[in-house]
Amino acid sequence: MLEIKTLSVAYNLRPALRNVTLAVQSGEILVVAGPNGAGKSTLIRAVSGVQPSQSGKICIDGNDLDRLSVAQRARYMAVVPQARDIPAAFSVYQTVLLGRTPYLGWMGQANSHDRACVKRALRQADALELADRRVGELSGGEQQRVLLARALAQETPVLLLDEPTTHLDLKNQSRLLNLIQGLVQEKKLAVLMVLHDLNLAGLYGDRIALLIDGELVALGSPEEVLTEDKLTKVYDIPVHIIPHPDYGSPLVLPDGRGGI
Repeated sequence: MLEIKTLSVAYNLRPALRNVTLAVQSGEILVVAGPNGAGKSTLIRAVSGVQPSQSGKICIDGNDLDRLSVAQRARYMAVVPQARDIPAAFSVYQTVLLGRTPYLGWMGQANSHDRACVKRALRQADALELADRRVGELSGGEQQRVLLARALAQETPVLLLDEPTTHLDLKNQSRLLNLIQGLVQEKKLAVLMVLHDLNLAGLYGDRIALLIDGELVALGSPEEVLTEDKLTKVYDIPVHIIPHPDYGSPLVLPDGRGGI
């Protein structure tokens, strides 16, 4: 569904991504992981079109995104950013309705279909009860669910998520990622998601792309990528890997006690 081919990005001639190639299939969560400054958020920004690329190609279902208008691109992919910079005075309903912007006519008036899409997206994101509240009144976890609902209202086959669990407590991290996982299975979405937490990456990612200094150094299943040798080298700290007691996914335990 989503193909990224030899993508390179630079900031003021400083390389941020170097020849990154990967693909995300329908019904799959591909987690992008790596240390700070590895290029994870840059990848999301480049794929979404916010950050220009130096070279490479991004395609969805065979369509080159560089050849599409902004409105056309917004019908293929939606972005779930970290919960910040949302207009506090907007209602939740108004915020989610913004997801229908690519489909509105030149007068920008929502019709019955748009309103039905908003209601369905709110229900899917477990945020329907928040519809009449102001965004500024919500907790971080609630705001993140609203942003997910806004993305779902776009009705796109691809979702990009940039560290959606940042600043969320354990309960809200689990709640949000379970929602995303359920939607991927139900709607066969292709999801590219940045996560810092390697244990969450191993638990929720079907595959993991490991970046360091803008280069893709590993790509595969959690068991293939989250190994002691790879992570010790990438993060420059010894780690131990044990299987999750219920799911068998790799759990990463840093061996940093006593100094590094």
